[in-house]
This record gives sequence, structure tokens and C-alpha cells, in this order.
Amino acid sequence: MIMNPQMLGAAYLAAGALFILSLNGLSHQESARRGNLCGIIGMIIAVGATILSGSVGNLHIMFPCMIIGGIIGAVVALKVEMTQMPELVAGFHSLVGLAAVLVGFSSYMDPNSQFVGTEKVIHEVEVYLGVFIGIITFTGSIIAFGKLSAIIGGKPLMIPGRHWINLIMLLICIYFGYEFLNAESHDAGVWPLLIMTVIAGIIGIHLIMAIGGADMPVVVSMLNSYSGWAAAATGFMLGNTALIVVGSLVGSSGAILSYIMCRAMNRKFLAVILGGFGTGGGAAAEAEEGEVTATSAEEVASMLKDASEVIIVPGYGMAVAQAQYTVSDITKKLRSKGVNVRFGIHPVAGRLPGHMNVLLAESKVPYDIVLEMDELNDDFPDTDVSLVIGANDIVNPSAQTDPNSPIAGMPVLEVWKAKTCVVLKRSMATGYAGVDNPLFIKDNTEMLFGDAKDSMDEVLKHLD
Repeated sequence: MIMNPQMLGAAYLAAGALFILSLNGLSHQESARRGNLCGIIGMIIAVGATILSGSVGNLHIMFPCMIIGGIIGAVVALKVEMTQMPELVAGFHSLVGLAAVLVGFSSYMDPNSQFVGTEKVIHEVEVYLGVFIGIITFTGSIIAFGKLSAIIGGKPLMIPGRHWINLIMLLICIYFGYEFLNAESHDAGVWPLLIMTVIAGIIGIHLIMAIGGADMPVVVSMLNSYSGWAAAATGFMLGNTALIVVGSLVGSSGAILSYIMCRAMNRKFLAVILGGFGTGGGAAAEAEEGEVTATSAEEVASMLKDASEVIIVPGYGMAVAQAQYTVSDITKKLRSKGVNVRFGIHPVAGRLPGHMNVLLAESKVPYDIVLEMDELNDDFPDTDVSLVIGANDIVNPSAQTDPNSPIAGMPVLEVWKAKTCVVLKRSMATGYAGVDNPLFIKDNTEMLFGDAKDSMDEVLKHLD
């Protein structure tokens, strides 16, 4: 069966509508499953329609590749831990970028290409931009993957004159773009395209290497946007409406999310791209003098039982320890005793947008008690116990008190305003931003040292 152009257009329109519904569903925890389902159905329709349109050749090669890729994807999805989600997403972005590069080269070198005149120029611009965006996405995502998985250190690589180096490389890419568009033949045009690909790949590496670890959540979101625009460029190259729609949706939503996260960190998007926390954005925070007050699981359990209002602030440490299930059990037990328990989520908690929300949803924490920072920050003065589990930078008071701190001005959860603040940490080490946290030595702060899951298990035992 060969699908006619009208049916193909209708199928792509239906797929695009489902992708929009998918994004809408994913904007709320309650509708996230429905959003995922819409996205899956939309992609099945888009792929199926493309195959049935007759525009795809060598099906005997494509189908085995699809099966192999599907098996690999299923195995990875089943094995990956929630703590590995940030690097998994970065890895997926790299594949999208690589696909854009390969499609760009194959589209340009296609011997059956019939573009002439203005259409030829437009097509070659699409190819050049698609490869440019794709290779930056590919190499940048590989570096982000390495940083998130600790294969590469989170400290930014600060090369003297790095901004000038990036600008020079960009100008060189523009020059070779001119050479590419004015090449007399495909053979002559391949060389400018290849040289640009290498230089743009170095730009992608350099850009992400120069970004500090604390900005990695924004980087993941930014690369998500890049991958969307790379997919859209691929759609233009192939004349595929579905790819254009999907790529535009992903690109624009990723850009919006990056903006939201930058605003949540009180940072400008360009400041993130040009360097991470602690790279000249301010002097190191001054260390405050004071003593740390250690506590025990039994004492924490007693505080929680005697409390009326409790706010729990989860961070990446909770994800690493896989403590969310025990935290969920503690929440159920406290609520059954009449304690009002809520969760405060910072927009950049963890290393991926929505990381903490997914963890809590996975452990069956009710959606209605999981609130954003702005929804409950004013409630901390009326809170008996604020329980910080593995979070650091997002609860650092120096963001408000020290104008010289690298995180000065960053909105944070004001956990220190509660009557008692309990912080769960393995040690007194700094957070991902590398900034000391004076919260740990405040008079009303008590530290519960150790693995978050083990500590929460002990707290749960003493709640009986």
C-alpha cells in the first residue's frame, strides 16, 4: 500500500496534533502518562506514514536497523537508573545531532538530487545549517554526558581568550559557508562542508567544557533545544513535515525551559553559555565561623512526630541514595498522625529539569503536596521542621546574604527560616556549584550525616 500525498499530509497533521497534546500532558504530573502515550502514538503514526508514502528506499535494510535500534532502546530504558537520566538524555541528544549531520551529508551528496537555481541555494543553506547545528549538538552532548556521568570533571575549562577563539571559529564557519554555496560541483562543495563540520564540532566541545557543573541542568535543556532545531533542519532537507513540526516543538520548548531555569538561577542565558558558576561571576563566598550540630535518626524522628508542619526539600543526594521510597513511607506515616507534610521543589534541583518530581511520583508521593519553590517559600517561618535531603546549593543562604558569592541573587528555598532545619548529607562537602553553605552552621540547623537511604530507614523505624 502506497499512501497518497493527501493521506500523508493528514497523517502528519494528526501526528503533529498528538505531539502538541504530548507536551501539554507532560506539563503536569497528573497527566504525564497520557502525554507520553500521545507522544508514542504520534511517533508511530509519523514513522508508519513515512514508510507507507513510498519515499523510503531499501526497506530490507531499514527494518532490521529499526528492530535492532528498538531492542537497544528497550534494554537501555529498562536498565537505566533515575540517577542516570541526565546523562541518558544527553546521550540521546547526541544521537539526534549525529543523525542531522549524516542526513545533511547524504542529502547533499545524493546523485538523484534535482535542485536547481533558487531551490538549490535554499537546499544547500538547509544542509549547511543542519550540519552546523547537528555537529555542535553531537559533540556538546558527548561532553555533557561525560560531565554528568563524572567521566569528565565538572570544573570548567577556562582557556585564555576563549570567547575570541569561539568567535574566530564561528567566522571561519561562515566563510566556509560562503565557499560551500559557491562551489562549482558537489565534489568541490564537500570540502568546505567537512572543514566546517570539524570546526563546529570543536566549538561544541569548547562551549560545554567551559561551562561549570552547577549549570549542567540548563545545559541539558539547552542541548534539548539544539537537538530540536537539528531535527527541524533535517525535516527541511528531506521535505518531511513531521520532522519540521516535531523539531520546532522540541526546539522552542527546550529554549523556553532553558529561559525558565536561567531565571530560577538568576542568571542570563548568555552567562551560562559563556561560563559556569565560579568562573569569574563573583568572588568565592566567605567562609563563616561556627560549629556544626550533629543529630541522630531517633532525634529526627522525635522532631517529626512532634511537628505540625513539615516541609521536605529533596536534592540529588536523595536520588543517588534511592531514598525516595523510604521518604514516601515516612510521609504516609506522618500524615496518618495528622502532620501536614509538603515537598518543596527548586526548578534546578537534581541534574535534570523535573528530576525530583519524577522521583517522588515514582515513589507514589501524592501530587498535591509536591509544590514549587514559589508556592511555599513564604511558609517556612510557620514550619516546625524543614528536612533537607541531599540538597545543597538550592538551600544556600549566601545567595541572599553574600553579594560576592558566585550564586548571589539565585532564588533559594529558605529552609533556615523554619523552627528547626535538619540537613541530611554524607559529609560537609560543597555542592555542585563548589560554594560553601553557611546553612550547616546556623543555630537552628542539625546535621544528620550518612547515606540518605540508611538515615531515612532509621528515622522510619523510630516513627513507630
